[in-house]
Amino acid sequence: MATAVQKITLSASRDIPFNKLALSQGNVRRVKAGVSIEELAEDIVRRTLLQGLSVRPILDAEGQETGMFEVPAGGRRYRALELLVKQKRLPKTVPVPCVVRDPSTDVSADEDSLAENVQRVALHPLDQFRAFQSLRDKGLGEEEIAARFFVASSVVKQRLRLAAVSGKLLDVYAEDGMTLEQLMAFTVTNDHARQEQVWEGLSRSHNTEAYFIRRQLTEGAVRAADRRAQFVGAESYEAAGGMILRDLFEHDDGGWLQDPALLDRLVIEKLQAEAETLHGEGWKWIAVACDFPYGHTAGARRLTGETVELTDEEDASLTALKAEHDALEAQYAEADELPDEVDQRLGEIETAIAALDDRSVRYDPAEIARAGVFVSIDSEGALRVERGFVRPEDEAPVEPVAGGETEGGGEAAVAGTERAVQRAVITIGGAPATSDPEAAEEDETIRPLSDRLVTELTAHRTLALRNAVANDPHVALQAVLHALCLHVFYRYAPETCLEITAKHSGFSAQAPGLADTASAKAIEARHAQWGRQLPETPADLWDALTAFDGDSQAALFAHCAALAVNVVKEPWNRRPGALAHGDLLARTVNLDMAAAGWRPTVDNYLGRVPKVRILEAVREAKGEQSAQLIDHLKKADMAKEAERLLEGTGWLPEPLRLADAESSTQATGEDETEALPAFLAGEDEAGSDADERQSHAIAAE
Repeated sequence: MATAVQKITLSASRDIPFNKLALSQGNVRRVKAGVSIEELAEDIVRRTLLQGLSVRPILDAEGQETGMFEVPAGGRRYRALELLVKQKRLPKTVPVPCVVRDPSTDVSADEDSLAENVQRVALHPLDQFRAFQSLRDKGLGEEEIAARFFVASSVVKQRLRLAAVSGKLLDVYAEDGMTLEQLMAFTVTNDHARQEQVWEGLSRSHNTEAYFIRRQLTEGAVRAADRRAQFVGAESYEAAGGMILRDLFEHDDGGWLQDPALLDRLVIEKLQAEAETLHGEGWKWIAVACDFPYGHTAGARRLTGETVELTDEEDASLTALKAEHDALEAQYAEADELPDEVDQRLGEIETAIAALDDRSVRYDPAEIARAGVFVSIDSEGALRVERGFVRPEDEAPVEPVAGGETEGGGEAAVAGTERAVQRAVITIGGAPATSDPEAAEEDETIRPLSDRLVTELTAHRTLALRNAVANDPHVALQAVLHALCLHVFYRYAPETCLEITAKHSGFSAQAPGLADTASAKAIEARHAQWGRQLPETPADLWDALTAFDGDSQAALFAHCAALAVNVVKEPWNRRPGALAHGDLLARTVNLDMAAAGWRPTVDNYLGRVPKVRILEAVREAKGEQSAQLIDHLKKADMAKEAERLLEGTGWLPEPLRLADAESSTQATGEDETEALPAFLAGEDEAGSDADERQSHAIAAE
């Protein structure tokens, strides 16, 4: 039996005068969202009404039509038409296209309103991107497109940029294989091949965040906030053919410069041009680099110079600027916020004052002739010029003059400096700079090797020398001994090629009697003996060490190495590794502090610890009964008596014991107690009967 096909009857449509329409209370839209009523009204003016209204006849009490219609679906369009009528841009009776619902239907007005809004599918963002692209292809500009759709021009630029992403990635996005944030990240470059390469790489990566995509796409590029880019300027970089990647969806600080090699060339060219302007000042050399390593001025002497005084005109200008600045500050002291023009003027005044305060420095022409300048870029991307550095090899030789100065010698030297201004040697990264490479090749003058080349050559020499020394233990021992002796015995010793020093640390807390100990006296005597055997000048030290026999060299080596030992434990200088190594060294040499002459006294230990520590020391060295003999005494008397009891026992406090050795001062199980002197005994001991005194005497034997 055939299934009957349900007959569908569509609602009739007709034009209804606007003044016969009224907004229905069944309209479910309450919250304002999307395009405003005003913008929708302007769109209707431009494109007319693109979609009719859904209306229902309004019935009276008897169920008869009144000639009026309510609008349950299309309320925003109704309000936009209402606004145009109020503005006299449409007549009240303008016919409005409407779909008229049958009043007898069992579907309510609320349901019609809800269905129209719920069943409507929003435009996919990709369709909007492509629609904007199509409009631009037809000749519309970004501003005109933005005006037609009531959006900001930046939104149109963003959508057009998204439409320019690789078609392969757009298809992935259309199939929901990529988020909008990920797609936006790909817009930082127009290279479709690179975009697709990065997307393929994401499938093998655990990180698919948008920021990671941007980082991958801009790898190797230089941020516009980089000091090199700030120094050259984006305009100059682009004028030289450089490309800048921009991110329209995130704050990018000016974007990324895509050609680092071009940027570096522009930086060097600009720095070299700045260096050329310093030629007339007469410097011997000018070193140019984007950035010099930390400590690049080490070893060089800085010229002091004399600050150039302000002229009368400049001094008056500075006074006036400061007065104006103070007046404006006072005038707006109570204001919550400065007016824009006042804030701008204060900034101009501060800049002018800083320029006057930053005055040039005048140097002695004779000093300029042997000094140089470092030209680089500071952290803010501004030019940095560091004048007046004299390298050690450029210092004037100091020669004694017999019988006074040579006639006219000094004046002639200065006069010669004043007569001719030398041309500074400009170096870039250590290599001589030239604006004409071909001319530099043709120049037959023998120039100094570049710093870079010298560094590479001496690196080879260093490795070869290390290997040769390692194969000659005797020379290696003498070289280390030579370096140690220079630091131990000579106040102003020259450097050696060995990066080895004997750091002879002092003692932050001077222990009582430290200088009078046997160890201190032995070290002092040994040091004095070696000092008498070594030459007075460091230059003769190597030959003197060569003349020593092997035993003498070994003994001197041990003395110098020993002075570098430091196992002082300080609360502010925690060195667990060094202290552990000290314990190992002590065990290796069988260090015995008791044999070295240390013994517990009131001054060095017993008088500086609490009574419980004193009793612990006596208990460990002499046994429990000896500790009981003094446990009733006051601390001063207890410490004094403990010193007598511990004499000759070899007892050591924990910091002086070997870390893993059993203390030889532990009690053996048999108490070796002694009687206290009568004047230290308590009342019971001094005033008791003879039997009690006899028991103490026996216990002390």
